[in-house]
Parts: sequence; C-alpha cells; structure tokens
Amino acid sequence: MVVKLIKLGIIGTNWITQQFVDAIKLSRKFELTSVYSRHDETAKKFAVKNGAQETFTDLEQFFAKGQFDTVYIASPNSLHFEQAELAIRHGKNVIVEKPAFSTQKQMTKIQKLLDDNPKVLYFEAARNIHTENFHAIEKKLGQLKTVQGAEFTYSKYSSRYDLVLDGEEPNVFSLKYAGGALQDLGVYTVYDAVALFGMPEETAYFPQLIRTGVDGKGTAILRYPEYNVTLNFSKITNSHMTSEIYGLKDLIEIDDAGEINAVIYIDDDRNKQVIGNTIDENPMLPEADDFARVINDPQKPQNQKDYNYWRQLSVYVNKVIYNLRQDAHISFVGEKK
Repeated sequence: MVVKLIKLGIIGTNWITQQFVDAIKLSRKFELTSVYSRHDETAKKFAVKNGAQETFTDLEQFFAKGQFDTVYIASPNSLHFEQAELAIRHGKNVIVEKPAFSTQKQMTKIQKLLDDNPKVLYFEAARNIHTENFHAIEKKLGQLKTVQGAEFTYSKYSSRYDLVLDGEEPNVFSLKYAGGALQDLGVYTVYDAVALFGMPEETAYFPQLIRTGVDGKGTAILRYPEYNVTLNFSKITNSHMTSEIYGLKDLIEIDDAGEINAVIYIDDDRNKQVIGNTIDENPMLPEADDFARVINDPQKPQNQKDYNYWRQLSVYVNKVIYNLRQDAHISFVGEKK
C-alpha cells in the first residue's frame, strides 16, 4: 500500500517548530507545505530553509487557502485555543504543542467541536509519553508488586530568564501569554503522573513567583488513595536530580522526567538493570511517527484505541494543570473561567 505524505502547515517559527520539522523529515511521513507567521520575512525565511511551498501572514487565509491537511501549532500558549478552533472548523487535523489549552472551558469547547467534526483528529504534542523509554517504564511499573508513589523532576534554566532579570517580559514568563513553569516543563511531569497513575484525588501547588507574576519554579503534590506523587519543575534553576517511582524496596530510576533518556530498575538488593536507554535522533520523532500512524489509518482498531487514549489523557492533564494553577491563585491576563 502506498501511503501519501501528510501535508503539514505550521504556526510558529521558533526553535521547537524547527525541531518538529526536523523530526518529520526523519519520519518521512510528512511534507511541510505551508508556513504562517505574523511577519512575512520570518515566514519566507523559514519556508526557504525547510522547503515549504507557501507562506501566509493572515490566519484566515492560511486555513482557507493553505495546501495542507494537518497543522502543527507552536504559538504562545494563550493563542492555542483560537488557532486550534479555527483549524478544526476548516477541517484540518490539529497537532498542538503542550500545554494544549489554558482552561478547562477551552478544552471542553475543543472536545465538543471535535465531536461535531469526527473526521478531524486532535493531538497534544507531549513527546515524552511517546518514547520507547516511557513505554519501558509503563511495562516495568505493571510488574511492581507494590507501588508507593513517585517523584518527578524536570528543571532547566531558560535563557529567556536572563531577559526577565534585565527587566523584560518574554512570552514564556508572561501572564499575558499564559506562561510560567507549570505551563511549560511542568506539563511533562503532569503527563508522566497521569499517564502512569491516572487522575489524582486531590492536587496542591506551591509555586515560586517571579517579578512578572508567573511561577518560575514550583512543587506540586498529587494525592492518590494510597500514595502521593510529587512534581518538581523549574525554568529559573537547573537540577540534576533523578526521578523515581517507588516500589517496596525496589524502585524505577529515571534520568529526568522530561527527556527520559535513561531508565534503570533497582531491585531489593540494589542490583541495577537498564530497562530503557534508547536515545532518539530527534526527541520529537516518536510522537511524529505516532501521529502519522493514526492520521494515515484512523480506522485501524489499535490506532483508534491509541488515539482515544491520547485524547482523553490530554483532557485529564488539562484538568490537573488548571486545578494546580487555581490552587496557587495564578490567573492569566484576560482569562475567562
């Protein structure tokens, strides 16, 4: 069977968009055709670099006339909802960077719109759960006789914080653009927790706020019936702490909750067994392959099962993140509950 390349349009021309475009080149399942940017020069420069055929600076024209069937949205967080909604109304499949949306109300509207447009597919680009190493964690977790919680850490100093220290307010550290640590690196840790343990019964968030009003770092606690899961994440500090899932005397050790480049099982006698050390050529390649698999054959039973799981997981993660933010009394500019 000859599989046609998925024609891809993109919104956003930053480093993460370039990484995703590099990933689809490796997957050989997509063709970048269309680029949207508010600035014509930026759009054309990105298009020339990556072999896209057309550029747009008008979003309505991009969706109405663009020669693509799937869009990758990597704009500032606060713009995701409006752009995803427009994409679905134009019959375009949506791949939206995490966090997909800022509020539960936005997520509910998108899910209703998807139900009304069943041929349109929606994916949240949470790359960590698509990796082979994450699947190794899932498998080993199912083999533990006892589970007593976990601690997930993902902290990386952002160069944009230097701008904050200089008195500026970049998007990722702005309440206007739904920024902050929870809305960025924190999403990976929430995905880890919800994908592995399900929805928590209670949540609490203890942020460290910075000058711009967003959380630069923070600690979240997810309460389950028999244990807690603690999440630590930061964009204003570095951390080399490992992440751990606790059995009784044994545990699963992860290099960090976002990259997941190495996974080790340590048994009761402290013997170590490497259960995951696959490092992909591009960290976004596994998710690109997964999304392409479903887009190319959405009726295949396994693809339907995976798609429905990812879609529900996205809803759960959105709810947890929103509840954590409400617990910490962090509100975005212009936010409607």
